[in-house]
Amino acid sequence: MKIDLKAPAKINLSLDALYKREDGYHEVEMVMTTIDLADRLELELISSDEIILDVRAHFIPNDHRNLVYQAALLLKEKYNVRMGARITLDKQIPVSAGLAGGSTDAAAALKGLNELWKLGLSLEELAELSARIGSDIAFCLYGGTAFATGRGEVIQKLPMMPSCWIILAKPSISISTPSVYKELKLDEVEHPDTKRMLAGIEAGDLDAICDSMGNVLESVTLEKNPKVKQLKQKMLEFGADAAMMSGSGPTVFAIVKQYSRAKRVYNGLRGFCSEVYMVRPWNDEGINK
Repeated sequence: MKIDLKAPAKINLSLDALYKREDGYHEVEMVMTTIDLADRLELELISSDEIILDVRAHFIPNDHRNLVYQAALLLKEKYNVRMGARITLDKQIPVSAGLAGGSTDAAAALKGLNELWKLGLSLEELAELSARIGSDIAFCLYGGTAFATGRGEVIQKLPMMPSCWIILAKPSISISTPSVYKELKLDEVEHPDTKRMLAGIEAGDLDAICDSMGNVLESVTLEKNPKVKQLKQKMLEFGADAAMMSGSGPTVFAIVKQYSRAKRVYNGLRGFCSEVYMVRPWNDEGINK
């Protein structure tokens, strides 16, 4: 038995940190949406009682350091599964990019193994379990557009993102999310208008969405990495309706209403960055086959 799944990337339309919690994490309010840049996973039932992870990409671990492996092991141990699985991961989402590549792969693995091993778990049960290994996995399980609170694991589904073009640019640097949060000065940043963003999503108003975009983590990443700041400025210069960093970076994305202008932004950015993508919002529900 084999199962094929797509695992779409996400962008943050809004990211606010409210305060530091007693558990060391920040209490966050995030509006996120999935996009049609996706990894692909193939899951196969095997006779041996083991997890075999085959990653089709350089420099990505295939053991307990990988969230896919952690997700499989978590299900196996929690539900005393005596079957094995071979998981082949074909990476298309840039690594360490602020696009939840590892989290969406883990979400796809949880959903696929739930079916492969016939565990019969609900999406809610998988999401609750996923919080043990990563905060973004719950959102990736639900997919679409959602409002995330807590550490990012409490999910409220929202209407689909309005039709538009999304240009992504990832500079060739890596960003440590924990270090960004560590340097974040909450009393000095401009907090996004999350209520206005939620109202824009509910109304399907792309102008309101663009106007209310904000990410408090830009206050750290953009100041420490001039290349990221330059990419955001270039997107706006080339005609983007809005531009912002996703997650803790370094990927920056632009929202553009018109195709012709989106192509102009895309082509312009390719002179400044080797990894540039032009995609649409992913409006299917959750992790899809």
